[in-house]
Amino acid sequence: MKVLKRLCATVLIMEAVVIGLSIPVAVQVDHLPPGSAATAGGVAAVAAVLFAVLARPLLPAALIGGTLLQVFVIASGVIVPVMYFLGAIFAALWAIGIWLGYRLERPAQP
Repeated sequence: MKVLKRLCATVLIMEAVVIGLSIPVAVQVDHLPPGSAATAGGVAAVAAVLFAVLARPLLPAALIGGTLLQVFVIASGVIVPVMYFLGAIFAALWAIGIWLGYRLERPAQP
C-alpha cells in the first residue's frame, strides 16, 4: 500500500496549498471577513495536512477523512464560488489517486 499512501498524501498536500491560497481570494474577491476566511481555510488546510500525515500509519482513517474533506471543499463553493471548480478537480484527483494506488498495488494477473 506504499503507492496508495504516497498518492493520497500528495493530493492532500497540494490541496492544502490551494486551500491556503484561496483565503486571500475569499477576502479580496468575495469580501469575506478576514477572520472567518482564515479560520475556515486554515482549518481545512490543517485537516488536509493532518490526513496526509495520517496516511502512513492509518490509511483507512486518512481515506475517510480525505473523502470528507473533498465534500467540504466542494461545499465551500457556496461561499467562494471558484471552490466548486477547484473542489471538483481535487475530488477527481482524490478518486483517481485511490483507484490508481489500488491498481498499482494489486499483483499482476498472469
